[in-house]
Amino acid sequence: MHTLTVNTPSHAYPIFIGSGLLEQADTLLKPYLSKSAAIISNETVAPLYLHTLQTALDKLGIAHFSIILPDGEQYKNWQTLNLIFDGLMQHRAERKTTLIALGGGVIGDMVGFAAATYQRGAPFIQIPTTLLSQVDSSVGGKTAINHPLGKNMIGAFYQPQAVLADLSVLSSLPPRELSAGLAEVIKYGLLGDLAFFEWLEAHIDALMQQEPAALAEAVRRSCAMKAEIVGQDETEQGIRAWLNLGHTFGHAIEAEMGYGVWLHGEAVAAGMVLACRLAEQQGRLNSADTARATALLQKARLPVAPPRFSFERWLAHMQHDKKVSSGIMRFIGLNRLGEANISEITDTDILRQTLAPYLAP
Repeated sequence: MHTLTVNTPSHAYPIFIGSGLLEQADTLLKPYLSKSAAIISNETVAPLYLHTLQTALDKLGIAHFSIILPDGEQYKNWQTLNLIFDGLMQHRAERKTTLIALGGGVIGDMVGFAAATYQRGAPFIQIPTTLLSQVDSSVGGKTAINHPLGKNMIGAFYQPQAVLADLSVLSSLPPRELSAGLAEVIKYGLLGDLAFFEWLEAHIDALMQQEPAALAEAVRRSCAMKAEIVGQDETEQGIRAWLNLGHTFGHAIEAEMGYGVWLHGEAVAAGMVLACRLAEQQGRLNSADTARATALLQKARLPVAPPRFSFERWLAHMQHDKKVSSGIMRFIGLNRLGEANISEITDTDILRQTLAPYLAP
């Protein structure tokens, strides 16, 4: 087992990474639990892992109840969030009741937002069950729900008490979900660690076959990078924005197609290729760099081209992005492979040129 620490101005907390950790939840999570707990999961994950977590809480003598939500990005909204609040109120949950997110990124984001706002702040723990949530959304305290006009536009920065990433649960992931998680792993290499990017090129086949040692190393290095960045910039005033590489384009794809049609990691993969193309237009990357990034994403069985829709639709979605400041669009791009930058785009012609091969006639 690896233990990393996220140090933020709010508080420090551990990330536990290893296999079989859910069975050790009573020992690992004991210092971070209160006398009562609410487990929030979904219809897919609960049948697989809820009983194991309930048993761990029983061993500790912690009173608990469960709230089971529908599964899917399309449910990451106010209506589903209110189901969490309904359950908390019906079971008379208190401010000190620990909310436990057992699921992927949708569950983690919604439970974190519920915790941030229920009685003005309740403690919560992340138990991510997808690769994408283990390496990205469970770490760093970003919580949110979607709005029809933009992804993750309504939320709060609110750090968990602990993160338990059990690599064993990844064996139940469908291949498409595994690939979606690898998109976020590849993102870390592209934005800030060329050596890690090269390691991924050498080990992508092992990762696709879910070899335990390779998965453990990928999760550890991804979480370590995110912990370091979040520790420097908790509320995304500067370098934390780098973690959004490919996301401005990716979020536009998700909003245009309907949440859940493209998985988040799939949209980010295509978005990262577009970010590389934008960097080419800016004279930062060359075509060989873009081809190299594209090849790795393809080996992870990820889409590298976006769906076709009009430039006007692209622009409308991107102008609703959270990074827009004083009406100016800001994109996370690359100076070179392994080094991110933040660009302000005022001339939309460069975006039109970047998207040209993919625009609807």
